[in-house]
Amino acid sequence: PPLPPEGERQAEAVGERLALAEPITAIYVTTLRRTHQTAAPLAARLGLEPVVERELREVHLGEWEGGGLRTRAAAGDPIFLDVVASERWDRIPGAEPLADFDARLQVGLGRIVGAHPDETVVAVVHGGVIGQLLAHAVGRPGFAFAGADNASVSELVVHADGRQVLRRFNDTAHLHG
Repeated sequence: PPLPPEGERQAEAVGERLALAEPITAIYVTTLRRTHQTAAPLAARLGLEPVVERELREVHLGEWEGGGLRTRAAAGDPIFLDVVASERWDRIPGAEPLADFDARLQVGLGRIVGAHPDETVVAVVHGGVIGQLLAHAVGRPGFAFAGADNASVSELVVHADGRQVLRRFNDTAHLHG
């Protein structure tokens, strides 16, 4: 679905904040409309055309795609409780295996880093993607970084040797001003 009015306001706020930060050379989005809409204000400010990086799409939730996760969470479904306890999306029937999800994200991240050495880029992605990328960077399995707020800023620095450093997580200062 499209961004609601609150999401549009959040996209404007994060776009304004990031446009004032260090020079951004590229903006990446996923195949889902909301990432395009969230990136649009920043792209307009910077005069950049967002690039789709398919590998950064959200985790595939198998039988729970299309809103099933929220419904089952609200109902206290035992499988949902197991997902939370085990910190693994792949407990959901038909969901993307964790190793595959992590590997896919590293391919997408590697492609972006390879195209923009020593540059600052923005990737507008999804909560599960943020959580997995940051967990990978710090060597922590599971949901340590689950629950990033919409339009928050997390910062991952990838060095030439491949070392990944988490600099910032879930910064929402721009949403409260």
